[in-house]
Amino acid sequence: MKYIASAKTKGCLFCRKAAEKPGPRSLVLLSTPVSLVMLNAFPYNCGHLMVAPRRHVSSFRGLTEPESLELVRLVALCERLLKRVYRAEGLNVGSNLGKCAGAGVLGHLHVHVVPRWLGDTNFMSTVSGTKVLPESLADSYRRLKAGLKTLDRKSHGSKGKGRR
Repeated sequence: MKYIASAKTKGCLFCRKAAEKPGPRSLVLLSTPVSLVMLNAFPYNCGHLMVAPRRHVSSFRGLTEPESLELVRLVALCERLLKRVYRAEGLNVGSNLGKCAGAGVLGHLHVHVVPRWLGDTNFMSTVSGTKVLPESLADSYRRLKAGLKTLDRKSHGSKGKGRR
């Protein structure tokens, strides 16, 4: 309901977020010269991340090779991060291209990375369409940022380290 009732801001969410500094207020967890990783403000589960190129591009076919490689590299980083921080037993990874496919942000490609656990869907979402999230976005951001720093220390010399 918060999403439905919220005032919709004009312009592209990801273009706006690419111009903001990473931090709990922006929900941007990681920003590189090519891409960004951010928390979804209206998550399906705690730790729901989105990875997007900084450049406004609507499809995978429109990506340059460096953008494609960076996107996959950051999705893999999110996989490691969510498995470590949230002990995710599985992940939903995907994109909705076009309005009829369910895209919430039209015209700017992004990949959802959603942590999953056995039994994480309960009667609340089935019966009443209600989501139960046991953690605030601020707490999720704090946990993921700390986990990202731990991953960075373990992967010295990895390519593409960006602004954090």
